[in-house]
Amino acid sequence: MTASKQRQPLSFPSKELTANSTDAELVARCLAGDVHAFEALYGRHAPRIYSLACRIAGSTDDGEDLLQEIFLQAYQKLGSFKGGAAPGTWLYRLALNHCLDFVRSRQAKMTKVTETLDADTSVEPTASRETPVARLDLERALKRLPAGSREAFVLHDVEGFDHKEVARMLGIAEGTSKSQVFKARAKLRTLLAPSKT
Repeated sequence: MTASKQRQPLSFPSKELTANSTDAELVARCLAGDVHAFEALYGRHAPRIYSLACRIAGSTDDGEDLLQEIFLQAYQKLGSFKGGAAPGTWLYRLALNHCLDFVRSRQAKMTKVTETLDADTSVEPTASRETPVARLDLERALKRLPAGSREAFVLHDVEGFDHKEVARMLGIAEGTSKSQVFKARAKLRTLLAPSKT
């Protein structure tokens, strides 16, 4: 009887409490071995991190893989979380770094492709902005941007960070962030321009 009483607080009450717990409380409970607490952290932060991963990586398939890798890494590194920032900020920063590492690794393997992209001047016809086809066109165009421009563009124009924050995240000068976003916008305008043929 006492054994069953000791098990109950580890399972059912834990699930009930996760909805009302702060991220810091969930982290503390994760470190104490509460699986439901990590599930709650995942549920709270996965949508935003998935969106970031898809946009920076340039594909939903890569975004799904990155999401799983990021949360596996978060689980493994949770013990090193010092509490200097909010857990959500720590997770987002971990995700951003993981995504940027992925892009840089892929970019190193595909240098030839990006050089060909810069020389490519053909533009495919696009649909109006309101259609799902237009959204697909934008996603395809984002994939064609050089990694530095895409990263800065996604962080600034999509995620809403200011240039100072983007510069800090990417380890570049604020002016470089502005320049990369400007170049990305110009390239996207070209890639999304209606065909004149």
